[in-house]
Amino acid sequence: MNTIKLLVAAFIAAMPSLALAQDPGAQGMGVMGQVIFFAGFILIFYFLIWRPQSKRAKEHKALMSGLNKGDEVVTSGGVAGRITKVTDDFIVVEVADNVEIKVQKVAVAAALPKGTLKDI
Repeated sequence: MNTIKLLVAAFIAAMPSLALAQDPGAQGMGVMGQVIFFAGFILIFYFLIWRPQSKRAKEHKALMSGLNKGDEVVTSGGVAGRITKVTDDFIVVEVADNVEIKVQKVAVAAALPKGTLKDI
């Protein structure tokens, strides 16, 4: 058991010298390599994060502006209902007979096809 501890201690002690050891002929990445690496990073960031989020935001904005009386919607909280009144920032959703709730337009997650609420 002591020999294993001794070997582990020796290996940990040698790690910094192993990490700093370099081939004398090895060169680091040049300026052009760094520019290409940075440009690649920017492209990956754009295509994987920025562009899909922008597309989702445009779709949600179009959904909010297209809400009309009689549309069936689901809120981000999971409440499904039919729109009875639309104002600038809020909508009134009928969730059951004579039960209406006021919801912000931004809380609408999706618009449902007509007749969906009857099937539920």
